[in-house]
Amino acid sequence: MFTRLDREPERPAHLDVPRMSRHRVVLFAATLAFYLAIVWAVVITSWLVRLDWQVMFFRPYQQWPQIHAFLDYYVVLGQRGPTAVMVAAWLGWRSWRQHTLRPLLTLATSLLLLNCTVGAAKLGMGRLGPHYATVIGSNEMGLGGDIFPSGHTANAVVTWGILAYLASTPRARRWLSALSAVTSLGVGLTTVYLGTHWLSDVLLGWAAGLLILLALPWFEPLIARTESALFTLRDRLRARRGRTAPVPALPVTPVALKPLPVPAEPAREPVPPARSTRTPAHLTPGPHTARGERTPVAPAGSRRPPHTDRLPRGTSQPARP
Repeated sequence: MFTRLDREPERPAHLDVPRMSRHRVVLFAATLAFYLAIVWAVVITSWLVRLDWQVMFFRPYQQWPQIHAFLDYYVVLGQRGPTAVMVAAWLGWRSWRQHTLRPLLTLATSLLLLNCTVGAAKLGMGRLGPHYATVIGSNEMGLGGDIFPSGHTANAVVTWGILAYLASTPRARRWLSALSAVTSLGVGLTTVYLGTHWLSDVLLGWAAGLLILLALPWFEPLIARTESALFTLRDRLRARRGRTAPVPALPVTPVALKPLPVPAEPAREPVPPARSTRTPAHLTPGPHTARGERTPVAPAGSRRPPHTDRLPRGTSQPARP
């Protein structure tokens, strides 16, 4: 990924980074007021707690058992581990394409905020779930539980809502916002159907997740500085790895060198005088005449080989016996 990011170190200009506008501030304040209202309604055991008990006694999983198997798988869309892996894979590809670490850093920031805020609220209020309720009609607060707010619902809002937050165009942001809202709504109602959460847990989980998404623009400067620091650290490590440490020069002390003794040459054996070389007679240099200029010489005598059985001409041959 860092090798790919080297091709374009600057963030592309077409990326739209959300800012904390006045409209967003108003939504954040309204959501925070809704969050506090839900907590107060549960603490004073108001009509919302009575509604929680009525839904629990209704037992939706017994009223519609035919969808139980499907919802057992659908609720996984709100579990932190599987959803974080899926969304991180998608945002990693986005980082590779857009040459920036902002998508992955934004996801990490949102999950860190989710664990800190929702985890602290769960442990602080200590509410028991429907399966572990002790007194009918009570709010089950402060009994060591960790069910309020709903972690599945808040995680679904943050994990799928971060895709809409990081969308590049307004149209994509609208469509992804609607899709993430429907998904998180379905996950929350599924936990009520399965009997693992009160209805008020789901309402507080929606508010908790939405607060994190609305507050993310406040952390954009921190995300930008973290990205810049990571690239700077990467460049320093590469420079340190590629640079060889210079070897310190040792001081050289001049030393007077003694002349080396010249070895005596060994005695050479006398070399006998070289033989005088005379040019052979047939190689004696002389005037060279062409073949056509030579005077033909007739050979003396007969060129036939002598025959003892033949007689010279003019003599008679003796009679044979």
